[in-house]
This record gives sequence, C-alpha cells and structure tokens, in this order.
Amino acid sequence: MLRISNFDDWIDYFYGWQKDIGLDAPEFKEYRFEAKYGEAPPEIEFGDYHGQLRWKTVMHIPDQRIRDAVQNLVVYQGDTEFASVEQQRRLFETAPSRYDYLSLVRVMTEEMRHGWQMSHVLISEFGRSGRIEAQKLLERRAFTDARLLGAFNAPVNNWLDFFTYTQFVDRDGKFQLTMLSHSSFLPLARSMPPMLKEESFHLGTGNHGLHRVVKAGRVPISIVQKYFNKWLPTSYDLFGTDHSSSAHWAYVWGLKGRYDERQAQGEAEKDNLNDAARQLYFEEVRKLTATLNKMIPEEQPKIHVPDLKFNRAIGQYAGKFFDIDGQPMSKEEYEIYLPSVMPSEEDEKLLQSIVKEGGWIAPKGESEFEPSEGARRAL
Repeated sequence: MLRISNFDDWIDYFYGWQKDIGLDAPEFKEYRFEAKYGEAPPEIEFGDYHGQLRWKTVMHIPDQRIRDAVQNLVVYQGDTEFASVEQQRRLFETAPSRYDYLSLVRVMTEEMRHGWQMSHVLISEFGRSGRIEAQKLLERRAFTDARLLGAFNAPVNNWLDFFTYTQFVDRDGKFQLTMLSHSSFLPLARSMPPMLKEESFHLGTGNHGLHRVVKAGRVPISIVQKYFNKWLPTSYDLFGTDHSSSAHWAYVWGLKGRYDERQAQGEAEKDNLNDAARQLYFEEVRKLTATLNKMIPEEQPKIHVPDLKFNRAIGQYAGKFFDIDGQPMSKEEYEIYLPSVMPSEEDEKLLQSIVKEGGWIAPKGESEFEPSEGARRAL
C-alpha cells in the first residue's frame, strides 16, 4: 500500500525507518539531511543523443523505455545506500576509538543522505511510480536478504569487515557514481558531484583503516586475506553481467557512461561496458593492495587480490569453480576449498579475542601511508 503522497510524507517514513533499524546515535540527530545538486555540462556527452541538451525533467525524455531505465538506475543506486547503513548499524559499540566512531557516524550519515538524494529524484521527477519506489527503498532490509544486489545483503560483523567493505564495496560505488555523473538525465547527473565528494571520505576510511590494521601487526595477514576474499568477488559482481544489453542501451541512450568517459580514446565497446569497468576497478584495487603490502614484513605472506574468476555469482564465471588465483577446480575440490579461504566462525572468534586484548589497530596518524585530504579525494 502506498503511504506517501509527497516528499514530506517520505521524510516521516525515513525517520520511521531510522528508528526501526535501531539508529539512535545522538550525532544523527544533529545532521541536516537535504538534497544537494551540483553542476553538469549542458549537453549529452555520448550515445544516440550526443550533443543534444540533457533532459531536465522526465517530460523531456523522448522515450518511455528510457524513462523506465532511468528510474531503474535511480532505484538501484538508492537501494545500495540504505542497505549499507543497515549492514553497518551494529558497529558503534565496538568502535576502536572515538575517531573511528565519528568516522562511522559520518559514513552512515552520508550514505543515508545519498539514499535521501535518490528518493528526492524519484519523488520529484517520476510521479506515482517514483513515490512507490521511494517508499520501497525504506521497506526492504539487508538483514532479511531483501536488498536488490547480493553484496548489500551480506553481514558486516566487525571493524575489519567494515574497513574492507568501505575499501572495496564503496570503491565500486565511486565507479558507479562516476559513470552516472555523465547521465543524459540532468537531475541524476547533477546529483552525482556532491555524492562523489562525500564518497571519497568513505574510501579513505577503508583504505586508512586497513593500513592501520596492518601497521599494528596484531591481526594475522591470513585473516585479512579472508576478508579480501569475502568482499572483492561480490564487488566484481556489482559491475553487472558480461555483455549486458542493459548496459549497452544505457550507453546508447546516454544514461550511464564509461568510468573514464571524458579521457577514453575511441568508441565505446557497447557490448563490453561492464567488464571494461570491472577491469579498471581490478587494476585500481591491485595498486592499492600493493601499497598495503609494503607495510608487511618481508618474511610474512602478502595480501593477494582474488582473481576475477573466484567465487563469482554473476557473469560468465558464476557457478564455476576457481581458486583465488583463478585456477580451475572440480566441484568437489571447491566445496572443500571455499570455506578454508573465507572468514569462519573460528576466525571471527580469534579476531574478537585480538580486539579484546587491544593494540590491534594503530591509532590515527601512525600509518606512514595515511592519506592527506587531497589524497583521500583521489582514492
């Protein structure tokens, strides 16, 4: 049943959602939620409508199929934002420091604002169907496996989970927001610059957090590796299926560009857009991990970025069996292997005991790789 008729109704529903999932940190009450719109070039940058003015409202969109595709993009982006808050909601009591507690507050607050932003677009631009979808964004729950994308239903149980999640899942978010910033639908394109600016803090939180964990030297690298194995394959999946017709048409219609759209040379391979973005992501992750590995003593094993074939649920490798190096395995071998390279209950208990003893994470500022504010924006 549709309960909202305007954005004010949705705002009441939003605060009800906050209460329902148990968000009662006092800092949330101090934040002023609002829709923020930045600037975007006036003309469509690619596709069949290249050179025409961006569409200022839904009424300017020339085709119902394109309108439906835009709404779908907004819904999926909004769903990820509220889902991530639900995944992280239980971490406050175990924050390793006041700095980390406030970082979590900021990350979750900005994710909520991003969901607010997408809901504002839905309600302001898409009429009754937009109101229905904006309401549903607050009705699905990550902890009941009801969110639209698999990564956003997985549990975030501890702070190593959180740092790895913000390093990798939020990094996928940076890619998605950047690709949407080129959108031919002006309200969506203008939503992206403020969201990207805020997202940079989330990436910096994950990257710096992992450096602090490795710097402290208390958490075994073998356990850190398992959290990489948990979050990276599902992050690869977030780029979508290989040879996606949806990505093809989103590009043809100018709705979603390449990650490097303004720097890319030559024509886009429209049947290979998702995998091209995934490859760029993979290379970025490998460089970040190489920097992290410089902090690990020579005699210790290094952290390995799982191969793109490992533990995939979407695309050409879904349902196939490969180890983290991308080597093929039999189904029987894989069923024994997979639990050995993913975080287990025993790993979580060991991590919990290490955390309880203290000293498992270096204080803020003690990592030689702590990024400056400018570097955070580039992460």
